[in-house]
Amino acid sequence: MSFYDRTDAGRRLAAELQKFKGEDVVVFALPRGGVPVAEPIATLLIAPLDLVLVRKIGVPFQPELAMGAVADGGNPVVVRNDDVIAMADVSEQEFQQTCARELEEIERRRRLYLGGRVRPEAKGHIAIVVDDGVATGATTRAALRAVRARGPKKLVLAVPVAPPDTLESLASEVDEIICLETPRAFGAIGFFYRDFRQISDDEVIDILDRCARTAGGA
Repeated sequence: MSFYDRTDAGRRLAAELQKFKGEDVVVFALPRGGVPVAEPIATLLIAPLDLVLVRKIGVPFQPELAMGAVADGGNPVVVRNDDVIAMADVSEQEFQQTCARELEEIERRRRLYLGGRVRPEAKGHIAIVVDDGVATGATTRAALRAVRARGPKKLVLAVPVAPPDTLESLASEVDEIICLETPRAFGAIGFFYRDFRQISDDEVIDILDRCARTAGGA
């Protein structure tokens, strides 16, 4: 196993991100799994922690297979995996219906996690987008585009583990990628953690509260 748990992965990533300490940084986590990875980074950099809300758009009869992803709610960013859509013979109506359901879940999470929190300004800052790993890259791409739309001066993707071909496909979306391990034999993100349990909504809220107290953040 490469990492004990997400907090361990976050601490190790934070060590690679020390060069940004003292800069105007905002850390964006993909909930739920990316939030405990992001906490040690935000703490070390004394940076506000915000969320980028993104959901996989799964094939209706095989939800784990991503035919796309959608990020944020007001002006949603939709990424399509056209090869998967064609292979699964998914109609445009089915795609849009599934996308709409995921947008509803994004809005639910926005109300639950963020509520009345004052969200940090990203424009002109260094934005570091964090998750617990990247597999196909669909949700990551949507998240990066949503954060890019907020006008950061630099966009950084920081993840513990990802396959090299996926990182290569994401390179054009960011200014810098920091990834600790890039195994060619990938499988699934959970293979690289000893403890990869599901993170609860309450844990996400607790981490946001702790980081807000530390940095006056999200």
